[in-house]
Amino acid sequence: MKIRSLETFTTEYVGFVRVTTDSGDQGWGQVSTYNADISALVLHRQVAPWSLGAEALDIERLVDLIPERELKFPGPYLFRAIGGLESALWDLRGKLEGKSVCALLGGTPGPLRAYASSMKRDITPEQEVERFLALRDRCGFDAFKFRIGAEFGHDVDEWPGRSEAIVPAVRKALGPEVDLLVDANSGFSPKRAIEVGRMLEDNGVCHFEEPCPWWELEQTKEVRDALSLNVTGGEQDCLLPSFRHMIEMGAVDVVQPDLCYLGGIVRSLRVAGMAAEAGLTCTPHSANLSLVTLFTMHFLGAIPNAGKYLELSIEGPDYYPWQEGLFLNDPYRVVDGRVTIPDAPGWGAEIDPAWLERADYRISEAA
Repeated sequence: MKIRSLETFTTEYVGFVRVTTDSGDQGWGQVSTYNADISALVLHRQVAPWSLGAEALDIERLVDLIPERELKFPGPYLFRAIGGLESALWDLRGKLEGKSVCALLGGTPGPLRAYASSMKRDITPEQEVERFLALRDRCGFDAFKFRIGAEFGHDVDEWPGRSEAIVPAVRKALGPEVDLLVDANSGFSPKRAIEVGRMLEDNGVCHFEEPCPWWELEQTKEVRDALSLNVTGGEQDCLLPSFRHMIEMGAVDVVQPDLCYLGGIVRSLRVAGMAAEAGLTCTPHSANLSLVTLFTMHFLGAIPNAGKYLELSIEGPDYYPWQEGLFLNDPYRVVDGRVTIPDAPGWGAEIDPAWLERADYRISEAA
């Protein structure tokens, strides 16, 4: 079964991919969000030439072949594009075999605990507490993540005193039984990160994400060595040697690849395997409600060292208007703090044809 065509349907933020074989079978995937139109162009320019006419079910070979053939372009856009092909091929295989991707990977579809993930910094502690309480009462969440510091803030908070105010405020409002996670988005020097980390520990926070500039692994390790809570990272990395180095040097307690940034399931399984060998858990980054979170659900349902929960964005159209109208079904319905990994063949999502009609379209076909 050969790949006959690759089609993309894109906006600036979202890019869906449809693969069609010479037998007429199809699968749906997605390039990474954010500048998805650029990733789609890379897919047609640098991924399609090596995949059209290739065996559609030889997924791992294609994932390894394309970076070798495009050796002059080892950066993130190539992997964001490869992930679009790869995810569509997993959906194709699932539909051919009548299995969910989770089952194809050896997992079992079903309920999966989620944490409510806030993306906002332009929000007061009181406002964040209010919406966390509403989500707890309405959806049953028992874990929450929120932002501290400022993105690449160089030790300067979003506004003076915000971090010191929001952490105890959330803990006091939600009580001791709820898991609290924070994300610093590369905001601190090691010295300041350790100071903030002590405050986090005093308030029972269990997860301190990306405390220092993400590529400065020695700085992150310094923070990890000084603190008892979990220091986490890996979201931005797209090269497997970077993850190997991160894990071998002991920079983090929890590894957080983004399946779309990294290039798909195959490469993410390799990272999870490295982490498992080192006794570390894997809790991927999945910070929006495009297909990346659904990919992550299937992935977490299959790996043996999955973290305690899925990251589930709580941001709606006021923050991410481009998330609206993507699917006919709702793959992210939360009941008792849990989402459900679909057991339908493939990914188990239905992309809305009306959205596809509005998107920019391009096709690459085998000669």
